[in-house]
Amino acid sequence: QKLYQIISKVMEIPISELTDESSPNTIENWDSYNGLLLVDELESEFDIKFSVEEVYDVHSIADIKRHLINHGVLLDD
Repeated sequence: QKLYQIISKVMEIPISELTDESSPNTIENWDSYNGLLLVDELESEFDIKFSVEEVYDVHSIADIKRHLINHGVLLDD
C-alpha cells in the first residue's frame, strides 16, 4: 500500500521489512532527519498537515496510520 511505499522510500529499506509494529527502534535509518522527511512526504502525498503533537506521538507505523485515518485518509491495507 501507498503508506508502506513512502516509508520504504524515505527510510531506504525494502517494503518487505515493514510491519505496523515497525518503529524508529526497529528501523536503523529512522532518525530525526528521516522522520521529518517522512512527515513532509506524507503531508504532500495525502494533502494533510500534521500537528506538532501528532508528529511527536508517532512511535510506530500503526501510529502513523491512526493519525492518517483521523485526517480522513482512507488506507488500502
